[in-house]
Amino acid sequence: MKPFRYQHVADVDSAVRTLSEISTAAYLAGGTNLVDLMKLEVAVPDLLVDVRRLTSDRIDLHPDFVRIGASVTNSALAADPAIRERFPMLSQAVLAGASGQLRNLATAGGNLLQRTRCVYFQDVTTPCNKREPGTGCSARKGFHREHAILGSSESCIATHPSDMAVALVALDAVVNTQGPRGPRAIPLVGLHRLPGDHPERDTVLEHGELITSIDIPSLGFATNSRYRKARDRASYAFALVSVAAALDVADGEVRDVRLALGGVAHKPWRATRAETSLRGVSATAEAFREAAEAELADARPLPDNEFKIPLARNMIVGILTELAEARR
Repeated sequence: MKPFRYQHVADVDSAVRTLSEISTAAYLAGGTNLVDLMKLEVAVPDLLVDVRRLTSDRIDLHPDFVRIGASVTNSALAADPAIRERFPMLSQAVLAGASGQLRNLATAGGNLLQRTRCVYFQDVTTPCNKREPGTGCSARKGFHREHAILGSSESCIATHPSDMAVALVALDAVVNTQGPRGPRAIPLVGLHRLPGDHPERDTVLEHGELITSIDIPSLGFATNSRYRKARDRASYAFALVSVAAALDVADGEVRDVRLALGGVAHKPWRATRAETSLRGVSATAEAFREAAEAELADARPLPDNEFKIPLARNMIVGILTELAEARR
């Protein structure tokens, strides 16, 4: 690990100002991803600004939304009674995301900003456009079993690793930030970028912009929601495919639905095409299958991850069928 400086500051404004003035500085909260990348010398910040105690570690209930402070730990988020009752998919996603030790330290804000676990991104001896733009994508002709089938580009086929982010995208969450140009609210579906020609840019955040909280709008039928994750082992593995779904059914008909996928793209994938095709139709396995196929129609797998298409389709059908039956 390369030497670095470590600094405490008094408040969020001071943190933003400090980072904005130093291009090689980074924020440190839980550090469960950043420190690993520093050990591998994938991330080499000259300065770490500690923000763990600058943002809220509370979950606050408001009439129209729930606000999650950026410093809320993953363990606290998953165990919170209001989250478990109102948004079970979110609690389930967080519990699926890591070991208990990591959840005790990792923060909600940091969870959203995890970088890909692509083996080539983490290996500084190999070409990687995300780590070093213009060098090439080793995964395209290398090991790509875990990689993207939707929204990828010639420059990058890496996937976003966060389980929590998939559930939050399905729930229409909004990320609140403080940056060099002031505060802003960013719909989570627009926080992360597809790779295009610039895979080194994971999000739309400016350098120095800090996540301060996450808002989840009230959604009554989110009580009927689930998160399911397919992975290579039952404990502490990243998703091959994951599905976050909430379903509102009345008299056998889909009134509303929320659906997002993980493990299939460079960002948490909101399945808007499937959602649109399901509203107003009968809540049947056949309708769910047609919606899944519509969402996956643009998938462009490589030889070793073609299995993700039928896996994602079957998972979507399975979880929506279970949610429909729970409302009968």
